[in-house]
Amino acid sequence: MKLLIKASLLSAMVLFMVSCGGNNKNAELDKKKEALEKLKKDQAENTAEIKKLEQELAILDTTNKKADKAKLVILDTVKVESFTHYIDLQGKVDADNISYISPRGAGGQVRAVYVKEGEFVRKGQLLLKLDDAIIRQNVVAARQGLAGVRNQLELAKSVYQRTKNLWEQRIGTEMQLLQAKTNVDVLENQIKTQQENIRVAEAQLATTNVISNVSGVADEVNIHVGEMFTGAPTASIKIVNTTNLKVVTDVPENYLSRVAKGTPVLISVPDINKTYKSTISIISQSISTTSRGFIAEAKIPQDKSLKPNLTANVRIQDYTTPNAITIPVNTLQTDEQGKFVLVAVKEGNTVVARKRQIQVGELYGDRLEVKGGLQTGDVIITEGFQSLYDGQLVTTVA
Repeated sequence: MKLLIKASLLSAMVLFMVSCGGNNKNAELDKKKEALEKLKKDQAENTAEIKKLEQELAILDTTNKKADKAKLVILDTVKVESFTHYIDLQGKVDADNISYISPRGAGGQVRAVYVKEGEFVRKGQLLLKLDDAIIRQNVVAARQGLAGVRNQLELAKSVYQRTKNLWEQRIGTEMQLLQAKTNVDVLENQIKTQQENIRVAEAQLATTNVISNVSGVADEVNIHVGEMFTGAPTASIKIVNTTNLKVVTDVPENYLSRVAKGTPVLISVPDINKTYKSTISIISQSISTTSRGFIAEAKIPQDKSLKPNLTANVRIQDYTTPNAITIPVNTLQTDEQGKFVLVAVKEGNTVVARKRQIQVGELYGDRLEVKGGLQTGDVIITEGFQSLYDGQLVTTVA
């Protein structure tokens, strides 16, 4: 029993010693890690401070040859000029008068075609002749019916007049007189009905003549003799009148507040190498659910070289100022204080580069409007500014 107790005590002492040794080892490892992290942090701070001091010394140390050596740059004097911003879009040429000819009636089989594709047609000109055999027979029958009723009417009037004369001589009965008068009235009404039937039949006959409702050029003639003409897209005549032309473009909805009726527009048609000045004439009142834009139209003058559906480049002028300060956009730089450019400033007998914080406005093409920070007469560095620092000597002589 005593031996068992001694063995247990010995095991407990060994486990305690091992545990204490492990804890000491972990504590030493954590201490070394903390020391390493501190050294790394101090090294980063020292490196940054060394770099900053080197830059300051390079500027202040007049005995440093590198500081004395001016960097070659290109300069430009700031001046006031007109600046205009455009919204660049793509559109197409369209015509106000584009008509797809259709029959005035139900259509029919084509008996004759009187127009060829590319020909100029006048308003009211006959384009097609449809089959009119049945309708023509209806007209003849209506006219014959009218003639028959007229003959009956003449006879009825004669009978009525004779009956009336006899009645005035107290010969015959009043019923006979009334009957004769009724026959005349009925036949006169039939005359009116027959005349209306003739007008309807003649109107139906006229629908077999397909005429142009506008003057223009027959751009498409997709119909031939023997075919059925109903005005469907597969068998149609398209008349284009290029007297009133326009350019149509889809403007993104985010420009809605910047585009209005009367806004100036520059339109160029690259395929014919022509440019036109115009203004917005129509703006749609709804936003397309597919393109998320609205339609804008601008009138353009008649030109024989212009064709509907030609591609047009549309530049909508949404901002302009006659007195603006602008700079090349590539000269703009950014630091923790904001946007700046480098200007050349004469200090004593030397010219040095200086930072100039600016406030920017609109950008169009490669020109950037400057709202503040620069004034007329300032000299900006337009080339060679990429590696300059504030205070570095610059020169324009190689």
